[in-house]
Amino acid sequence: MGMANLQRMAMQMQQGIARVKEELADARVEGTAGGGVVKAVVTGDNKLVEVVIDPSAVDPEDVEMLQDLIVAAVNEALQSASQLAETKMAAVTGGLRLPGM
Repeated sequence: MGMANLQRMAMQMQQGIARVKEELADARVEGTAGGGVVKAVVTGDNKLVEVVIDPSAVDPEDVEMLQDLIVAAVNEALQSASQLAETKMAAVTGGLRLPGM
């Protein structure tokens, strides 16, 4: 494989990575907790964009439970976003693990 081919392949991979990063910024994934009474929505690039709390989950006597549900929902959403990013990047990089991706 010649140097020109390697350069061309590297440029195509860079373009693919840039495209995937844009797609991830636009993608939305969600996580829920408490049977759906708490929902967290994050972007594919791990930015929290929405938290929805059903009023039935709000108990002034048990704020700790609500906090736990929020943390669980956000963590589930972030895990889904990471899996989405890994899948999309693997399609571009051919499974190569690149630092920072």
